[in-house]
Amino acid sequence: MARGNVNLNVQEPRIDLAAKPTNIRWRVFFMLLMLVTINYVDRAVLSIAMPAIQKDLGLDAAVVGTILSAFFWGYAAMQIPSGWIADRVRPDKVVFGAALGWGIVQTLTGFITGVKSLMFLRVLLGITEAPVMPGSSKLQTIWLSSKERGRGATIIDSGAPLGTAVGGPIIVAFMAWFGGWRGALIGAGVLTIVVAWLVWRVIKGGPASNSKVNAAEREYIRKALAEEYEEHNKNATGIKIGAKDYLSARNFWCMCLGWFSFNTVFYGLLTWGPSYLAQTQHLDIKSIGFSTLVIFGCGFVGEIIGGLITDKWRDKGGNFNTVMRTMLSIAGIMTAGAIFMLSRSTSLTMAITTLSIALFFLRWGGLYWAVPAAISQREHVGTIGGCMNLAGNIAGVITPIYIGLIVSTTGSYFIALMVFVCAGLLLATVSSLINYNKKIGVSN
Repeated sequence: MARGNVNLNVQEPRIDLAAKPTNIRWRVFFMLLMLVTINYVDRAVLSIAMPAIQKDLGLDAAVVGTILSAFFWGYAAMQIPSGWIADRVRPDKVVFGAALGWGIVQTLTGFITGVKSLMFLRVLLGITEAPVMPGSSKLQTIWLSSKERGRGATIIDSGAPLGTAVGGPIIVAFMAWFGGWRGALIGAGVLTIVVAWLVWRVIKGGPASNSKVNAAEREYIRKALAEEYEEHNKNATGIKIGAKDYLSARNFWCMCLGWFSFNTVFYGLLTWGPSYLAQTQHLDIKSIGFSTLVIFGCGFVGEIIGGLITDKWRDKGGNFNTVMRTMLSIAGIMTAGAIFMLSRSTSLTMAITTLSIALFFLRWGGLYWAVPAAISQREHVGTIGGCMNLAGNIAGVITPIYIGLIVSTTGSYFIALMVFVCAGLLLATVSSLINYNKKIGVSN
């Protein structure tokens, strides 16, 4: 055989990058929205079912308060470890494992026999739910460019008001369909397991390995992330960044304080808002349920709109610092203003309107879930997200307690509402002090 007849030029298969990119990355984040929504439905189960549980198990008010707070013990304690795990294990696996775990725990809660088993399972539920938000924050650095993370952050976090809004009707329906509070708890757990499996089918793998991502979208993501980290690597100090560097950085502490302020208002309204409406506007349970749906529904809409405005602004050339400082300052100031007007409300319509406005703008604070990726090294995003959420959940633990003390001592909600006004102004202030263009450990 003549060698001259052998073609030694091997052609690689062509990849059509001119084809329209798929949008699997957004499907991933809408599935995460579904999961976080279920997360908040699961948190609401016990609160809604508690009157029936309290009657069946003969619990007094002090024990009920302890049981309701037990979730946050495990949830807050596991935030930093969960973020650390998400930085070292594939975050899609971390999120799926957490969802499967809390679905099983929620199902088991339907079989409790007393206070001890209920307390244990509530703490365990907090532990199993803890990795979802740090893991989702880490997924942003894998799937989204920096100009898309405003939408990514708010899509994920908007599951909180959405789950709060729809959780009541869902759990009431479960109690009717499945024969009481035990059936509702088991039903919520099974629902979580089903949703976890559906979410896993979409988020499994990253852009490079997900078979549903076409070559054009894969190249778009690769190029955007390469450019982002190449720019920051130019200014890197070359020194290994550790805990001391983060703990001595203004960006880190402003991020934690901002998220603490945000959650002071959110958890305050979540836990005491219904009581406020019942006592000041004389609403019954059915009316409170409808009002909660309207108020927190506005929060969901506001969060989605806030993310869209942020990314559109950035896409048109807006500086990241200018965009984030403006959006978060507006969120804090408008929240404070709306709650101040709430303190002066003279009718039910005014109260619901001002609360809806407050939640609409407050939920722009969901943009904070884009901050860990903005200020930390890529290998630390999960851990820093866990630190931020620990600060937020400390607010979740202490705010309902001291608001209760204020209301019981003064016999009024005025001072409590002024606390929320101050928290809104603090959110605006510390958000304006963060340098969103600078990663910790980068010289310029």
